[in-house]
Amino acid sequence: MRRSLARGGYRAVAAAAGGPPPHPRPGDPALVVLRALGLGDFLTAVPALRALHRAYPGHRFRLAAPARHADLLALAGLPPHVLPTEGPRTPVWKGPPPELAVNLHGRGPQSTAALRALGPDRLWTYAHPDLPDVPGPCWVSGQHEVDVWCRLVGEYGVTADPADLRLAPPSERSRRPGAAVVHPGAAFPARRWPELRFAEVARWLTDRGYPVVVTGSREEHQLATRVARVAGLEPDAVIAGRTSLTRLAALVAEASVVVCGDTGVGHLATAYATPSVRLFGPVSPAQWGPRIDGLRHVCLWAQGRGDPWGTRPDPGLLRITTRDVLLALEELLARDVPVPSPRTGATARPRSAAASGGQRVP
Repeated sequence: MRRSLARGGYRAVAAAAGGPPPHPRPGDPALVVLRALGLGDFLTAVPALRALHRAYPGHRFRLAAPARHADLLALAGLPPHVLPTEGPRTPVWKGPPPELAVNLHGRGPQSTAALRALGPDRLWTYAHPDLPDVPGPCWVSGQHEVDVWCRLVGEYGVTADPADLRLAPPSERSRRPGAAVVHPGAAFPARRWPELRFAEVARWLTDRGYPVVVTGSREEHQLATRVARVAGLEPDAVIAGRTSLTRLAALVAEASVVVCGDTGVGHLATAYATPSVRLFGPVSPAQWGPRIDGLRHVCLWAQGRGDPWGTRPDPGLLRITTRDVLLALEELLARDVPVPSPRTGATARPRSAAASGGQRVP
């Protein structure tokens, strides 16, 4: 039965029962999924999360993740129920143990141990030698992050579609429709392209008539301000630290183009089919780049193989020049490729233009 639910989802349940799928009640069994990471990590797990929710419609779905991810769950069409959790820690849990706990956080052992502490009836996770008494499939290195988690749930009989990455449009519209989004920040210095180069890109876009906004987290506001100042942008072009996740999603959904590093904003561009140029350093785009719509995105990568959590920019990332990015943008914005409308899902012409793509080595 679970296999058929995984393939058919809510439609299969409704057809079998003659009505909508059952709505979980407080006493129903619980399904807890651990993915207590950032924006991009959440978005690459969306196909696996959706597959789990379809396969267990009678379970109370709970995501152990940062509290702000409730908005992302809603955009993904999932119940916005979050157990506030940061990192591979055991979430606060009241009541009977979960019937099923699924580790979409990592290969373990910390994340696996964190879920095992809840005492679930069943625990789905990749095997780890430090926890030989916890069974699971073997980890396979080098896979795309989306495929890693689709494979895990697939090993337990739940079919997930790696292309199921689209998000619903936010309820509020973008405050800067048609803007070019420049996102200079990244979670770690190893993935941050130099800010002066981002400023040159922003100036190039402005010179060609694109309204440019510079995005980032609250901690990246000063970085974004420096980029905007060097690029000659007005102060109101800096919206780093001033947007919720929902507003950021709306901005990207209606943007003309996104320029960013290996970071969550790039995955939002994938979710909304927004043309993008992405700069990769220590990690290959084959693992963290766009999993779908290759023609709408250009990934620049200089074959770096360093530490993605490093404290200095990756040497491979530094080999990507401003000229490389401008040439990629010029080609990307010169071609018209129909893209789905973020509001209707229908095929429409690009908001500006779209795409040439794939992985490139400058």
